[in-house]
Amino acid sequence: MPGEDDTSSLSRRRVLQAAGTTITISAVATGSAAAQPDDLERASFLDGRCPEATIEPSMGPCEGASMGACADDHPATVELRAAVEETLEERYPDAGALADAGFKPYFDTLDHDDDGWSHWLSPEYIGDDVMLDPERPESVLVDNESWRSIGVMFIATLEGEAVEAPTVFEAGDDGFPGPVYEAEPLDLEAGGEHHAPHDDHRHEEADDHHDDHDHHEADDHGSDHDDHAHHPDGDPDHCAPWHAHTGLPGRFSWWFYRQAYEQDFADGDLRLPCRTPCMMHVWTVDHPEGVYAHDGPPAEYRDVAPADDPDLETDAEPGEDDLGWDVLPDDLVPDQRPDDFSPFDW
Repeated sequence: MPGEDDTSSLSRRRVLQAAGTTITISAVATGSAAAQPDDLERASFLDGRCPEATIEPSMGPCEGASMGACADDHPATVELRAAVEETLEERYPDAGALADAGFKPYFDTLDHDDDGWSHWLSPEYIGDDVMLDPERPESVLVDNESWRSIGVMFIATLEGEAVEAPTVFEAGDDGFPGPVYEAEPLDLEAGGEHHAPHDDHRHEEADDHHDDHDHHEADDHGSDHDDHAHHPDGDPDHCAPWHAHTGLPGRFSWWFYRQAYEQDFADGDLRLPCRTPCMMHVWTVDHPEGVYAHDGPPAEYRDVAPADDPDLETDAEPGEDDLGWDVLPDDLVPDQRPDDFSPFDW
């Protein structure tokens, strides 16, 4: 109603402000004859502010990323994947358990090749002071047919802010070194190939946080990472399978999450970022491209039994109805869905 505080909901006007001018976005989306080169250059996903940005889905390695040592049979990979699998089986086996734990669903709107799986994001874990913690994954990946969890997506954030992606393990490690508690900030607006400006600010040591979670204490976990320096891109002796999205679908998904679930509009943050934070997958189902594959596993690799009676207030059934906004209970659906803001509909 007029005059009510609507900072918790998204409006089409605000999305247009985030992505560029109304005329520009409409022209790009509809292919109208009114679309001129100057209009395209003004769009925030094509202008000089974000030189790497594309309209189509695109991603690339983060600074220092390497798949060189990321073999599926490396002891660190085996240990990390087993820890992730244990977390999913015991705590987050399906969409119902994720909803109960406060995870927020996101179904890709602009990427029409998402191939039947969705991201469920945890504001709590994105906003905490640890990353690469198998017990606290920032996002869980869910098969939309069975409603079962099939992997996780770690996001390089500390206290809700993007940071440089760390090395996961070295080739000579005999196991997974553990979670990470500090890293340099990463500017998602900076130009260049996912590079972060270096400054002297660092997050405080984990033992200064007085966290009441035992597994957060640096004395018990993650100290092995202190000896893992930031390596050159593609270093064959370390594993850092991090990627960032520069295409419009990925940038929009991170922007939408921040607006819908962290209410960045209240702080005046309206623009799409130039890229997402760094992300990495750990798949617990077989994947032809490996445990850390950037893309989702083909459907035949996600042939898992439907979830057993997930605790969701819906008439839909796993295995019969695909998971999506239309089958979720109202309390899991944001006031405005991503579909409401698709530039292909403007």
